[in-house]
Amino acid sequence: MTSWPILSVVTFLPLLGVLFILTVRGEGEASLRNVRWGTLWTTLVTFLLSLLLWIGFDPSVEGFQFVEQHAWLGGAATYKLGVDGISMPFVILTTFLMPICILASWHVTRRVKEYMIAFLVLETLMIGVFGALDMVLFYLFFEAGLIPMFLIIGIWGGPRRVYASFKFFLYTLLGSVLMLLAIIYMYWTGGTTDIVKLLADPGFSPEAQKWLWLAFFASFAVKMPMWPVHTWLPDAHVEAPTAGSVILAAILLKMGGYGFLRFSLPMFPDASLYFQDFVFTLSVIAIVYTSLVALMQEDMKKLIAYSSVAHMGFVTMGIFSMNRQGIDGAMFQMISHGLVSGALFLCVGVVYDRMHTREIAAYGGLVKTMPLFAFTFMVFTMANVGLPGTSGFVGEFLSLMGAFEANSWVAFLATSGVILSAGYALWLYRRVVFGKLEKPALMHLPDMTPRELATLLPLIVLTIFFGAYPAPILDAFGPAVETIIKPLNEAAAHAHALAVASLR
Repeated sequence: MTSWPILSVVTFLPLLGVLFILTVRGEGEASLRNVRWGTLWTTLVTFLLSLLLWIGFDPSVEGFQFVEQHAWLGGAATYKLGVDGISMPFVILTTFLMPICILASWHVTRRVKEYMIAFLVLETLMIGVFGALDMVLFYLFFEAGLIPMFLIIGIWGGPRRVYASFKFFLYTLLGSVLMLLAIIYMYWTGGTTDIVKLLADPGFSPEAQKWLWLAFFASFAVKMPMWPVHTWLPDAHVEAPTAGSVILAAILLKMGGYGFLRFSLPMFPDASLYFQDFVFTLSVIAIVYTSLVALMQEDMKKLIAYSSVAHMGFVTMGIFSMNRQGIDGAMFQMISHGLVSGALFLCVGVVYDRMHTREIAAYGGLVKTMPLFAFTFMVFTMANVGLPGTSGFVGEFLSLMGAFEANSWVAFLATSGVILSAGYALWLYRRVVFGKLEKPALMHLPDMTPRELATLLPLIVLTIFFGAYPAPILDAFGPAVETIIKPLNEAAAHAHALAVASLR
C-alpha cells in the first residue's frame, strides 16, 4: 500500500462512478436500475478499499500515514493527503455509511441520475476534508461539499426545500468566509499552508491566536452546529430526503468537531485556553435548551435534529475539557452519533415511506403491526439515550468525566441533558410504537422489507459491539489525542507561570 496512492484512490474513486452514470443512456427502468446498481457498487468498492487503509494503519504511530504530496498553485499550496488517528475513523465512517444511504435511496424515482451523482460527488468531498493536509485543499473540500448537499435538499427535499437549502448554504458559507481570511493571514505570517508544518510549529502570538481562533470558530460552530447558530439544522433535516438527513447528521456535522481537533486546539492552544469557559457555556446551553426544545416537537425528524444539537454539545464540552478523557469521549461520541443518528433518520424514513407523514400524533401501536421495526427503533432509541451497553453511553460518559476534571459545575449541568434525552427519546418511542392501534391507516402496515433491514442491521451490530467493546475506536486515536494535548499542557503551564509571576 505504500507503493500506490491508496488514499487518493479512495478519495476520488466515487468520481469514476459519476463517469459511469454519465455514460448510461435513457430514462427507462433498465437504465435507472443500472444507475442504482452502479452507484451502490462504487460505494461498496470505495468502502472495501478504505478497509485496506484501516488494516494498514498503525494506531501506535504518532503523525500522519499514507502521505501523498504534489506541488500545485505555483507552489503556494500543495496537494497533500494523509490520515492520522483523528481523521482515519471519520474516513471509515464516511465510506461505511454511503452504501447504506444509496440502498436507502432505492425508492427515489425522480431525476435518479442526478441524485446519485450528487451523493458520489459529496462522498469524494467529505473524504477529502478528512484527508487534506494543506489548508487551501482543506478549504476547497470543506466548501465544495456545500454544493451537492444544497442540491440534495433543494431538489429532492420536502415542501419547504428551497428555503431550507438556502438557509443551510448561507449559514455555513458565511462562517467559512472568516476561516478563509484566517488561512490567508496564516500563509502570510507562516509562509506555508502545510498543516503538518503548522502543527509542528504554529508560531502565532497569543493575541493573533485569539483572532484566528474566532475566525475558525465561526466556521466550525455553524457546521456542528452550536447554539445559537443551530437554527438551520432542524429546517435542513425536516426538508432533506432520508439519505440526505443521514449524511448531514452522521458526517457533515462532524466536520466542525474535526476542525476543532485539527486546527483550533493544536494550532491556537493559548486562545483555546482563553475561550474554554466561553465554549463550556455554549455547550451547556446547547445540551439543556435544545433538549427542552426537543421535548416540544411534534415532527419526528425535527425532534431528532434538536437531539443532534444537544449531543454535539457533549462533543464540544469534551473537546474543550482539553484532557485525555474529554477528547476521547468527544471523538467516540462523534463516531457513535454518526451511527445512531443516521439510523434514527433511517427509521423515520421507514414509516414515512408507508404513511407519508412525520407527525408523531399520526402513529401509535406500531409494535402490533411492525414488530421488527419496533425492535430496531428501540435499539437506536436506547443508544441515543446513552444506555450502558450501547455506543452512546461510552462517548457521553467519557465526555462527562473529562468535563468533571476540568470544571465540575459544567459536568453537573450537562448531566441534566442525559435525563432530558431519556425524556424526549422515550416519549417519542412510546407515542409511535406503544399504545392502542386505533388509526385505520396503521392497521395493515407491512413490516420492514429485506432492503430496509439490510440498511439498519449493520448499524445495530456496530452500535452494540462498540458499546460492549469500544477499544478498536479508542485505540485508533489514542496517540493522536496525546499530540493534541501536549501543546495545550504547555500553554496551560506557561499561563500558570505568568499568573504566579504577576502575583509576585
